[in-house]
Amino acid sequence: MNDHKDSQRGVRVLFLFYLAALIYLVFFAEAFRRGDAHGGTYAYNLELFKEIRRFYLNRESLGMRVVMVNLAGNILAFVPFGFMAPMTGRRSRGFFRIAFLSFLLSLCIECIQLVSRVGSFDVDDIFLNTVGGIVGYLLYWIVLGAHGRWRAFGDEKES
Repeated sequence: MNDHKDSQRGVRVLFLFYLAALIYLVFFAEAFRRGDAHGGTYAYNLELFKEIRRFYLNRESLGMRVVMVNLAGNILAFVPFGFMAPMTGRRSRGFFRIAFLSFLLSLCIECIQLVSRVGSFDVDDIFLNTVGGIVGYLLYWIVLGAHGRWRAFGDEKES
């Protein structure tokens, strides 16, 4: 029982480091050019799939790196959230709870971007981040299932 508490504490610490890194990348990392990207005007997107469609249609002129950083990066940024959040406590284990928490965290980040004018508010980012959280949650269940089968296999060999 003590090992379980220790490992859960370790996951919580790792989870906090992940959240700190996410906040740094979203609000402070210069590599993502968080400043004035639209010539003095603040841009935001309230139309679902508008920016996703724009990136897809202009992928050749923008370059695949830019497209992947924007689209896949928004998904990948939240995979750790969906993977680790269920390990932080029993109340964080349901599919809909993780999907909602991913949505809520992403919405908070986007609202802070809107108010602070760092980055830009984009409903497509909220959608992609939520998908990333769900992907992370599905990976959590795959790993959990594989771990259970591995343990059952070990128990069979010992009998």
